[in-house]
Amino acid sequence: MDHFTIKGATALLPDGLRPLDVTVTGGRIAFDAGGPGIDARGLILAPALVDLHGDAFERQLMPRPGVHFPLDAALMETDRQLASNGIATAFHALTLSWEPGLRSLDMAAAVIRGLDRLAPRLAAENRVQLRWETFCFEALPLIAAALEGPLAPAIAFNDHTSMAVLTPAVPLQERPFEQDPDFPVTDLGSPAFAAKMGDRAKRSGLSVPDYVALIAEIWRRRPEVPGVVEKVAAMGRAAGVAMLSHDDSQAETRARYRGLGARISEFPMNRRAAEAARAAGDWIVFGAPNAARGTSHLGSPGAGEMIRAGLCDILASDYFYPAMLAAMARLRAEGLGLETLWPLVSANPARAAGLSDRGEIAPGARADLVLLDWPEGETPRPLMTLRQGRIAHLAAPELLPR
Repeated sequence: MDHFTIKGATALLPDGLRPLDVTVTGGRIAFDAGGPGIDARGLILAPALVDLHGDAFERQLMPRPGVHFPLDAALMETDRQLASNGIATAFHALTLSWEPGLRSLDMAAAVIRGLDRLAPRLAAENRVQLRWETFCFEALPLIAAALEGPLAPAIAFNDHTSMAVLTPAVPLQERPFEQDPDFPVTDLGSPAFAAKMGDRAKRSGLSVPDYVALIAEIWRRRPEVPGVVEKVAAMGRAAGVAMLSHDDSQAETRARYRGLGARISEFPMNRRAAEAARAAGDWIVFGAPNAARGTSHLGSPGAGEMIRAGLCDILASDYFYPAMLAAMARLRAEGLGLETLWPLVSANPARAAGLSDRGEIAPGARADLVLLDWPEGETPRPLMTLRQGRIAHLAAPELLPR
C-alpha cells in the first residue's frame, strides 16, 4: 500500500516524544494526511535504525570455525535479522584482508556481488563498509569496483596487522600510532605469538605455523603501507564516500586519517583519542554491545560514560544486531532521554554516512520507521519495520493498514 497513516502512536521526534498521526505516502513521511489507518495506540513510533558498522553477518557465513554456509542463505538470514531488529539501513563491516578464508578478498567480492544480486529481494538497505586492512594492497581493484556500485559504500582504515604483532608489554589501548618508526613488535617466532595467532589461523583455514609465516611475510610490506593508504583515501575522496579510522589509540592516529578525509573515529580505544576527535569536530562511534552490557569486552572506554561526556555520536551494532535496541533500553533506564539517545542509532549515523534523507520523523523524510512495543523499564520489541514505506518486518499482523 502506497498511502496510509499510523494512528495513535507516540512519535519520537527530534524534540522528544508526543502523540502524532504520521502518514506514509509515496515512501515519504507526511503529518496527518489521512488514508487507511494502522491502529498503533500504546506503541512508540521511531525512526528506523541506521547501522554504520556491523559484522555479525560473518556468523551466518561461517556459523562454526571452518564451516562455510551457502552465501545467499547467509545474506538473506542476515537481512531478516536486520529488519526484525528495526534496522532499515546497514553497513556491513566487510573485511578486505590478506588472510585467506572468511575475511579474504574472494569472500568479500562474493558478498558484494551477492548483495547486489539479491537487493530486490532484501528487506533492509544492505550496504557495505569496506573494512580495509591497510597491509592488503591487493584490495585496491575491489575497492575501486565497489565505489562504482549502485549503493555507495563507506571505507574504514583498519590495521589489525600492526595490532597483531604488537608486543604484549604494551596494552592494546595504549599502542603508538601504527606508522611510528619505533612501533614495538613482539618476537614473531615465539611460542607465545604462535598461541596468540591460533584463532586467526582457524578462521583463515591455515595451520598455526603457516599463518605465522604468512603474517611475517605481510609485515615486511610495512614501509609501503603509508603510500597505499594515501591512494585509497584519494579514491574515497574522489567518490565522496564516508571514511573512518578504526580503533584509534592516539591523537596522532586520528590526525593522520582526518588529514586524508576520514572524519569518523570508529571505536577509539581510550578517552584521549576520543577527545582528540571531538576537539576537531569528527564523528565518534562506539559499539552498542558496549553500551548494552555496560562495559567493553576489550577494556576500551565504556560507551555510556562516553555518551554522558559528550564523546559519542553514534552507536553501531558491531557484532550483535539486537545490541542497538538493548543499548537504548539500558541507557533510557539509567535516566537518559530518548531525544538524546535515539539520534545515536538513527539521525547521526545517517548524517555521518552522507544519507541526509533518513533518520528522523519529519515531513518529506524517507519513511524508514519502526513501531515498538516498549513497556516502561523493558527492552523494546519491533513490531513493524518500514523501509521507504514498505513493510520490511511485521510481527503483528493486526498492524496491517485497513
